[in-house]
Amino acid sequence: MSVRRADALGGKAAIVGIGATEFSKDSGRSELTLAAEAVRAALADAGLTAADVDGMVTFTMDTSPEITVAQAAGIGELSFFSRVHYGGGAACATVQQAALAIASGVAEVVVCYRAFNERSGRRFGSGVQRREPSAEGAALGWALPFGLLTPASWVAMAAQRYLHAYGLAPEVFGEVAVVDRRHAARNPAAYFYGKPITLAEHAASRWIVEPLRLLDCCQETDGGQALVVTSVERARDLPNPPAVITAAAQGAGRGQEQMTSFYRDELTGLPEMGVVARQLWRTSGLAPGDIDVGILYDHFTPFVLMQLEEFGFCGPGEGAGFVAAGELPLNTHGGQLGEAYLHGMNGIAEAVRQLRGDSVNQVAGAERVLVTAGTGVPTSGLLLGADG
Repeated sequence: MSVRRADALGGKAAIVGIGATEFSKDSGRSELTLAAEAVRAALADAGLTAADVDGMVTFTMDTSPEITVAQAAGIGELSFFSRVHYGGGAACATVQQAALAIASGVAEVVVCYRAFNERSGRRFGSGVQRREPSAEGAALGWALPFGLLTPASWVAMAAQRYLHAYGLAPEVFGEVAVVDRRHAARNPAAYFYGKPITLAEHAASRWIVEPLRLLDCCQETDGGQALVVTSVERARDLPNPPAVITAAAQGAGRGQEQMTSFYRDELTGLPEMGVVARQLWRTSGLAPGDIDVGILYDHFTPFVLMQLEEFGFCGPGEGAGFVAAGELPLNTHGGQLGEAYLHGMNGIAEAVRQLRGDSVNQVAGAERVLVTAGTGVPTSGLLLGADG
C-alpha cells in the first residue's frame, strides 16, 4: 500500500449527544419507535432540537429509513442522508460519514442511529435461512453446504486456527468475557448488571461451536442508540464536553468476505482491522501507548484478542495475556457481551461518556479513546479525544 498523508478530517467534528432506549430481550414496540426514542434522547442530551438536524446516517441493515425516522422524531428538511453496509462494521463509519458531511459543509447537525429487535424479532444468531441472489450470497455458497450457517460457526474457523498457531487453549478467550462482565456488573444499563463471571464459569459454559462457548458469544438485544455529531466550534456552545473526532477510518482487506474470508494466506488475524489501524495511527499521529481506553467490538471474544494484536498493543498470540494484565481498560460499559448488542453503537456512546468523565466505570483522566466496529467484515474505527 502506498504511503498517504494524514487526511483533513481530524478535529473538525465532535459527538455532542448520546441517547438510547433500554436494552431488553423483548421491547414490545417497533424498530421505528425504538429509533425515534433514541434520536429524541440524543438530541435532548446534546441540548439541540429536531429543528437543528439536517443530516441522518444509519446502517443498510436498519429497517427504519432516514426520512421515516426524521418524520417520527419531528425532524424537518434533510440536506444529507446516508447508509453504511456490512452489519456491525458500519458503526464507526456512520460517525465518519457524519463528520465528512460536517467538515465539507454539506450538513451542520447529523444524527447517527441504529435500532432493532434483534432478540424478539430477526435474530442474527439463527443463521442464514434465506437469501436473495447476490454476489455476497454466492460467496456464502462455499461455506453453507458444510454446515457453517451462523456467525458463530464462521468465527469458530478462525478462532480454531488462532489457537492452533499459537499453541493456546480455548480458555484464553475467557479473559475477554470476564473483563466485559465485570464492567457490566457495575453498569445499571447493562443486561448483565450485577452478574460478573469467573474464568471457571466461562470454561464451564456450554459449547456453541468449538472452540466458542456460550460466554464467548455476544447477546441478542432489542434497543436503539443514537449519536449527534456537529462541528467542534458549535459543540463548544452546547451543554456537554464534546468528544472530538480525532481520526476515523474504514477498512477492507484483500480477499475480503463477510465473516468467511477463509481463503487468505493466514487466518490468525483481522486484515480489515489492520487497514483501519494503520489509517488511524497515521492520520492521528498517535500510537497504542497514547490510548487511555479501548472500546473494541466484541461480538465474539477471539476477535477482541486479534484486534489488540492488529493495533499493535501486543504481539501476535499475546492478546489474552495483555487483557489479563489489565494494561488497557477495555469495554468499560460491559461490551456487547455484557451491556447490549447494538451493532457497536452503544460502544461509541461509552467512549463519549469516558471523555465526559461520567462513565459508571470511569477511567481517571481519560482523554483518548479507541473505538472499533464489526470484525470479520469490512469495518471501521474511531479515535475520539477530549477538546483541547
